[in-house]
Amino acid sequence: MHSSVEDRDPQDLTEQEQVAQAARDIAEVPAVEVITAAAVNLLSAAAVKCGLADDPETQTDLDEARKLINALAGLITAGAPEISDSHARPLRDGLRSVQLAFREASPIPDAPGSGPGEKYTGPVI
Repeated sequence: MHSSVEDRDPQDLTEQEQVAQAARDIAEVPAVEVITAAAVNLLSAAAVKCGLADDPETQTDLDEARKLINALAGLITAGAPEISDSHARPLRDGLRSVQLAFREASPIPDAPGSGPGEKYTGPVI
């Protein structure tokens, strides 16, 4: 009896079979889920880098946070029309929260409209 790739233990699959399986798995995921998952990952990383995690003394890195927030703002701005307001609204709220946390953590605050992501969202103060 021959088993299909889906039924086999992933460790028993060849690299080519693993790539093919991953492509099939991705093909089944709706775009809204891919976009929101990417946004949540960026949001989580930005929150940590802004000092909103368990160990802010060692985890805060505002240079990294700026990059993550800019990427998050661009993704949300571009993706919002595609994912509906019900999905975009909580992401926008999270983005605003990390933008405010960045502003609070920054020893030299950016001018309004110049903070991370603000070229996409407008000033956050």
